Amino acid sequence: MPSYRYLTCDAVSGSVLAWDLPLADVSYGPELNGPGSLQAVLEPHLAHVLGSMVDPGNTLIFAERDHRLMWGGLIWRADPEGGSYPIEAAGFSSYLSKRYDLHGNLGGRGPYTNADPCKVIRDVWAYCQGQADGDLGVVVDATTSKAKIGSPEEPYATAWWEATALADVITDAVDVFGGPEWTERVSWVGGQPERRIRIGWPRLGSRRTDVSFSTGVNIAELEPVTFDGDAYAQVVVALGAGEGQGRRRSVDAVRDGRLRLEDVLDLPMIKGTDQLAAKARTGRVARQKRGSVEEVDLIDHPAARFGSFQVGDDVRVQIHDQWTDFDGWARVTGWTLTPAQGDQQERMTVSLAPADSFIYGG
Repeated sequence: MPSYRYLTCDAVSGSVLAWDLPLADVSYGPELNGPGSLQAVLEPHLAHVLGSMVDPGNTLIFAERDHRLMWGGLIWRADPEGGSYPIEAAGFSSYLSKRYDLHGNLGGRGPYTNADPCKVIRDVWAYCQGQADGDLGVVVDATTSKAKIGSPEEPYATAWWEATALADVITDAVDVFGGPEWTERVSWVGGQPERRIRIGWPRLGSRRTDVSFSTGVNIAELEPVTFDGDAYAQVVVALGAGEGQGRRRSVDAVRDGRLRLEDVLDLPMIKGTDQLAAKARTGRVARQKRGSVEEVDLIDHPAARFGSFQVGDDVRVQIHDQWTDFDGWARVTGWTLTPAQGDQQERMTVSLAPADSFIYGG
């Protein structure tokens, strides 16, 4: 049976507060373009140490499985409920929702014109952690992209009088056309828990031929495969910038022997014809996929060891039950690990989305 340990540290000094905090009813995990979360309950007889070991808003917490760090973040809430003491935490990037651009343009790093959004993400963290008592020790990947944020006509800027949340700047950087993706990762480096923001472009993850989720093998429970005709379309119209007859338009359509169904994408910020065509094709490919699996519960198995796959990976999913036979690729958008407790076996709940048409190595 895997061994678990939960460590807490002071967020400012980094000093260890608890090397092995006794927690029960634990579940935790990361997500795509988000901080992920942790829920747990502190042992009742240790409630008196709450202020020194799990001070909300000032304590880092790390989850370790078999000597490997799996997740880390900030404790935000610890409230007594009857005889229990629940704890709620979120990944390090949740801190950005409590920090604001008080100097404007991230302390003079902007405004941004045709800038790489990956740089904007790094600038956000540099601005955040460069101020007194604001350094979480988060390291950001040096990934670069060909995406652009801001234009000569409309530079991307944040004014000090608007007090823009730093989390919103990250969202803007990700939301640009062809923008990057990110997630969080923790690991032991030189005996210290490294906190890292992983940035991927053109996307995170890879197509994993060495990992699979299959009924009768490592899937313990699953949501049923859904077939939604309302979400299907083999004709997608992408409408870009402009007005009236001057509005840019791209149509991507195929005939597949099924009743013609259409969908329209409203993309008023896209001016490039090639970008609009790419959006139309990606939308059409996504809408032609029949059948989707949104979530599976896994047991630890050689087919997909816990920790062997990452947020962003495409994994082959094979589901065979009394209702359907499904065999296709799905993308991991997050996972939640629940350690064994009592009669309950260790489980990992994996959130999935339809795999896109990204060509690896292309």
